[in-house]
Amino acid sequence: MPRGLLICNMLRSYWFLLLFCLVLPVAGCQQSVPETTRLGGATMGTTWSVILPAESSSETVAFLTNQLQDRLDQINRLMSTYDPDSELSKFNDQASTAWFPISPETLQVMLLSQEISALSGGAFDVSVGPLVDLWGFGAAPREEQLPTDLELAEALARIGYRNIEVQVDPPAVRKKIPHLRIDLSAVAKGYAVDALAVILRDNNLHDFLVEVGGELQVSGMRDSENPWRIAIEKPLDDSRQVETVFQLSDVALATSGNYRNFYLQDGQRYAHTINPLSGRPILHKLASATVLDPSCARADALATALMVMGEERARNFCETHRVAAYLLIHDNEATGSYMSTAFKKIVDKDRP
Repeated sequence: MPRGLLICNMLRSYWFLLLFCLVLPVAGCQQSVPETTRLGGATMGTTWSVILPAESSSETVAFLTNQLQDRLDQINRLMSTYDPDSELSKFNDQASTAWFPISPETLQVMLLSQEISALSGGAFDVSVGPLVDLWGFGAAPREEQLPTDLELAEALARIGYRNIEVQVDPPAVRKKIPHLRIDLSAVAKGYAVDALAVILRDNNLHDFLVEVGGELQVSGMRDSENPWRIAIEKPLDDSRQVETVFQLSDVALATSGNYRNFYLQDGQRYAHTINPLSGRPILHKLASATVLDPSCARADALATALMVMGEERARNFCETHRVAAYLLIHDNEATGSYMSTAFKKIVDKDRP
């Protein structure tokens, strides 16, 4: 079934339901709360939402909703891998290694993607799609047999961020190998969040929560006295519980998780996060990575990169590069957590 630009996995979609409960200015969802304005719609195979901590007129709601939806539709027309007429699909369909003109928006996302790929040593890679498909996490039904070494080698030969070149002036991208294709799923939702936040500020709105498929940005306060309250979910396979709650303002947040989208075969668990370097699903104990950053697009890409790295490498990466991250490590029935130095500084700033 077509799922738009992005596949919204169960972790992120339900996590936002928890978020809606916890953005209220009280601990429980049943108590009375100040009036708010909520906007929303569908995009990228998932949903988008905006919360404004004040009541707005129906005319204002309609005006803002149209502006925000139009911007999301524009991004989807550029970066969708499910729309055959999108800019990205047309690039992917061509076997040529010549320069392909792209929009300034796609250029911005590609530059960020290549930056995070290089920074993470290849843990983040927008060309990883063939491996995702090979292991049964793409759009096609999963094969009963696991990939062979030959199939894995063939898929690895068709990927690699170093096989992508990006040109700034004029904006263009090219592939060094003919059958390489790009999937911006791990960064485009974050980019969309940033784009919606710009529109809200252009409309002189400075207190808001904006979310696309679970990635979000908060600005200002949820009410006159309190910042926004954001929940992180426990890494449990078969139940939904809150691990912790953070109070935040003026920051973007993205979470990548690996404990719901998986399958078991021959006694081994295979999760949807694929290591672009080995070509195989990750097997470490890191269950989720939450990243705070001024840019939701950057937080989105970094969260994915940390999930690929695993606990130890992710810790070192966060401290070396001052990444604000909260990691949950799941070991059988026990759950541990790690909060980077940069993350502590941000949450301590907003702590009551």
